[in-house]
Amino acid sequence: MIEAAMIWNEPNNKSHWDPDVDPDWSKFGEMAVLAGKAIGSAAPGLPRVLGGISPIDPTFILNLKSRGVFDQVDVVAVHGFPLDWNLWSIHDWPQKIDEIRAVTSLPIWVSEVGVSTFGAEEVQVFGVNRTAELLIGKVPRIHWYSLYDLPRAWPATTRHKEAEGSSYYRHFDMGLLREDGTPKLAMEAFARHTPALGLCQWFHFEDHRLDDAVAWMKQLGVTYLRTGLSWADSFRPNALAWFDRQMDALADFDVTVTFCFTPEHLGLAPHHTSAPREPQAFADFCAAMLDRYAAHRAPARPTLASCPAE
Repeated sequence: MIEAAMIWNEPNNKSHWDPDVDPDWSKFGEMAVLAGKAIGSAAPGLPRVLGGISPIDPTFILNLKSRGVFDQVDVVAVHGFPLDWNLWSIHDWPQKIDEIRAVTSLPIWVSEVGVSTFGAEEVQVFGVNRTAELLIGKVPRIHWYSLYDLPRAWPATTRHKEAEGSSYYRHFDMGLLREDGTPKLAMEAFARHTPALGLCQWFHFEDHRLDDAVAWMKQLGVTYLRTGLSWADSFRPNALAWFDRQMDALADFDVTVTFCFTPEHLGLAPHHTSAPREPQAFADFCAAMLDRYAAHRAPARPTLASCPAE
């Protein structure tokens, strides 16, 4: 069931939003306002989540507030990978949440957090347990990234790829499962923290892992999930058939569905990270997807707005 709709993914990360065409995020702000209104009309009462920010930057939040975005969203999301990419310690998670809480009264979700096994699987075991200790009870949603390693034959979503050195290759080792579907050491640790911990798992177009992922999530006791429906993918042949299959397969979970990625032919630059030439077109896509999958919508619950009692 759909429990929330997220507007974009890491909008302040230059690997996900092109700073060359939108250096002050004014175009993103306009698009987010239109998308928030469209989601509110298509699914009244459904929580609207601002795309998880990376880095965790209060000034970015203040920028979007000044552009009216916070009149059209209900939740702020953040992403953090302190053992792999961020320049802060994993022990600083409470401080990072408080930095955002200082500039908004909206609920805060951690919609991506994870640890790669690039150096050693034991590091991921520590990361799962310490993340759970620091964040369970402090925020109402924690989406662990991810269930599966990214297959080596697929590209990671980043701008400079192999030129980034180990930072690029860490993208491929974030899963609790290896590419071949076998579990890593951290799988057992993760299972001890469900259902308080959820998952973030992106499914590529016609992803062969979908059914196995559903089986694993049920076995692990996962009840909530974040995934995406790509605006860019919506222009592929048979796109709606794939979207239908994905959403049907995930119907037993509380799903935060993320709408993002610009079709190349609709961007100010020919890239999926570009601001769209017509931001209303993105808003229309969000509304169309919610109209189509309204039957998968979950009822609003107070736990989405605040942490459950400890």
